[in-house]
Amino acid sequence: MIRGLDTTVRKIRRKVFEEVARLGFTVDDENLRDEMEAIPYRMVNEDTQQYRDSVYRARAIVRERLRLAMGLSLRPENKPTPLTAGLEASNISDKYYEPPLMQVIPSACMACEERGYEVSNICKGCLAHPCMEVCPKGAISFVNGKSYIDQEKCIKCGKCKSACPYDAISRKQRPCAGACGVGAIESDAKGRAVINNDKCVSCGMCMVNCPFGAISDKSQIFQLAHALMKGDEVIAEIAPAFVGQFGDNITPRNLKAALHELGFSQVYEVALGADIGAVAEAHHYVKKVTTGELPFLLTSCCPSWAMLAKKYFPDMVDQVSQELTPMVATARTIKQEHPDARVVFVGPCAAKKLEAMRRTVRSDVDFVITFEELQAMFDAKDIDLEKYAAESSFHNATGAGRGYAVAGGVADAIEKCVKEYYPGVEVNIEHAEGLADCKKVLALAKAGRMNGCLIEGMGCPGGCVAGAGTNIPIPSAQKKIKDFVKASSKPLPPEELVEIELK
Repeated sequence: MIRGLDTTVRKIRRKVFEEVARLGFTVDDENLRDEMEAIPYRMVNEDTQQYRDSVYRARAIVRERLRLAMGLSLRPENKPTPLTAGLEASNISDKYYEPPLMQVIPSACMACEERGYEVSNICKGCLAHPCMEVCPKGAISFVNGKSYIDQEKCIKCGKCKSACPYDAISRKQRPCAGACGVGAIESDAKGRAVINNDKCVSCGMCMVNCPFGAISDKSQIFQLAHALMKGDEVIAEIAPAFVGQFGDNITPRNLKAALHELGFSQVYEVALGADIGAVAEAHHYVKKVTTGELPFLLTSCCPSWAMLAKKYFPDMVDQVSQELTPMVATARTIKQEHPDARVVFVGPCAAKKLEAMRRTVRSDVDFVITFEELQAMFDAKDIDLEKYAAESSFHNATGAGRGYAVAGGVADAIEKCVKEYYPGVEVNIEHAEGLADCKKVLALAKAGRMNGCLIEGMGCPGGCVAGAGTNIPIPSAQKKIKDFVKASSKPLPPEELVEIELK
């Protein structure tokens, strides 16, 4: 697993985002095409470090990354299409994402084997040869004194690997497929990975686990930079997982000031919306689940989890909480006070990009960018966050809402609210993290094994701090959030924060 590591793939992604952000901030319409065409040559030439088998292939991959970062789709492989095709539709200040969000760049994919077992050079050719003894298909023989697996006979059961005393048999698996909990990674005619969009829930785990950087998502940083450059009223709402994402020494005051320097007029905490959600779902759980009106309640703040439930367990839709997600609740609060402003959700999550695209949400959230993309925007404007500090920090959220950033934090906040508002009421908590685990829990719930429970699901193992758009290792992020929650001046939101009519 390579999530949270500052790999070469991540550095290339960041550089593409930086170049695209710079286009949005500085380039006029007349020169946009020429400047976009120049980026692949600036990033990949004879003087730059070589990562691919040729300059030309590396440049071709950068071109496709560039299109996705501009909010455009990949070009078809079977007909000539200019790099800047469709640019007019993206050279605006309010372009929404168009599915598919996650795409495999064919020229970058190394066509890894889907799965299988192979004997390594660690094999000792032992006398017992347990690998041969346990193979149910006789697929293993000795060749030149070493075990050999006949791939045509092998059924990939893994018994040989389990039996080998030297761990000399390797299990091969396509990294992107191994990271996908819903089996959405398939193969094209050439053996390259392809995403089945009917199965995909856009968590982005395939993207961060591909060691060749062959999977990427679309971005709105060009359009956002365009809006900021024009001087539009743009307000940031920042997810609680931001702590530590921009440097160990960067405080909320530093980040707030840097966002103002970037051009944002105001900054809100999304944890405010999480507080609203925690209060609402606490009431919902007590009024609906403990009375038996609903068998259980599924939290809804993780879009991949909610999409998984609706796509794979459609008969359980009524059990998905109908409360607004923290992103939307905060955005609506902002729009009530600033109806003409554009609202930007800044967070760790790729799937939020598609949540914002839903028709019921479009009027509330205008842009979604990740922490990774925001850092690239700071880089494009040469903003050193340590040099800026706002007069005030974030003071409009509680520890409960801020705790939403880690796995278990949503359920914990709701449970604490229930115990505060309804003394004596017991809360049965179940939580799942990672899509494979989420599917198992939903299957158990469907079978009646989770009745009476509040079920929290997180598409990313570790929660929001482990999202596809984060900048730092997961353990570091989890510790930062824990400290941030402890330092909050208020542990719980007041019950009157939101009024709910439950019928």
